[in-house]
Amino acid sequence: MILYNVTVILDENIHQEWLNWMQNQHIPEVMNTGYFVSNHMLKVLDSPNEGITYCIQYMAENMQQYQQYKEKHASRLQAAYPEKFANKFVSFRTIMEFVDQA
Repeated sequence: MILYNVTVILDENIHQEWLNWMQNQHIPEVMNTGYFVSNHMLKVLDSPNEGITYCIQYMAENMQQYQQYKEKHASRLQAAYPEKFANKFVSFRTIMEFVDQA
């Protein structure tokens, strides 16, 4: 399994609107691509950063599934962030492979 993690650090003044948009629009759009088998959203409670930090995690069966998502959909979906969020968040992405599964 491959875990695609997107960490987002938000200005507090857009927090609730961004959260609603992510849960009701963006995450469903990513999942509707068919390349991920599950997802989780986590709020970081002890972040050293200013603002509010979330991690959105998507699980893919293998690296090929993730690569196909990246090639066919990632740019379009990342570009779909509403203009009202511009310059009010930073994000970074990491790809991880499960070594041990319980």
